[in-house]
Amino acid sequence: MAVGFGILGFIILILILMAIKIVTEYERGVIFRLGRLVGARGPGLFVIIPFIDRMVKVDLRVITMDVPSQEVITKDNVTVRVNAVVYFRVVDPEASVVKVLDHIRATSQISQTTLRNVLGQSELDELLTQREKLNQMLQKIIDEHTDPWGVKVSTVEIKEVELAEEMKRSMAAQAEAERERRAKIIHAEGELQASEKLAQAAHVIGREPAAIQLRYLSTLTEIASEKNSTILFPIPIELFKAFGMQPAEKK
Repeated sequence: MAVGFGILGFIILILILMAIKIVTEYERGVIFRLGRLVGARGPGLFVIIPFIDRMVKVDLRVITMDVPSQEVITKDNVTVRVNAVVYFRVVDPEASVVKVLDHIRATSQISQTTLRNVLGQSELDELLTQREKLNQMLQKIIDEHTDPWGVKVSTVEIKEVELAEEMKRSMAAQAEAERERRAKIIHAEGELQASEKLAQAAHVIGREPAAIQLRYLSTLTEIASEKNSTILFPIPIELFKAFGMQPAEKK
């Protein structure tokens, strides 16, 4: 008799342990009773009916998922390999269990497909210079697909864009040509500004003949530097006139 009570007590203990469930703060327990959805419970301790209720734990923390490298042909027919990272979390535990078989794998697959489709409709320049805009577009599209599953996609970031070596050389040549074009434009603008200043100086010298003498003396000062052994001495033109030396007139 005592053995029977011992076995019965052991069975009751097992049933109690099976009935008591504990889920942590970042989890929820989705309960099914005879195959029907009862609801999500937690966090903390609660009781279910053994052999009748079944519990599925769902993690509510943010999941960081790497999207594998995808080969994409851009709108301007350039082949690139692109990878990304997706941040998402479950906001509806019941939908994440009932409406999709594996919400993590499903989110991964839709992320890969969306990455290829969106980048395939963009040009290479947009992919390289407008990455923030493409990130927002990817996040919006992926989130619309995962919303019925109770999954919220918060961020999508394009991590790396791999180009073929031929394309890298072509882009380097294009960048060098662009720099040369800018240099020539800057040089031409400098010549234009210098010509305008020279024209203004010519007008001033035309009005004031003595200005050419001052400029002549300033030039001699620049030539006669400290380490120059040649001595330059300016002789005024009027000195030759005083001795009656006039330049011969052409016949």
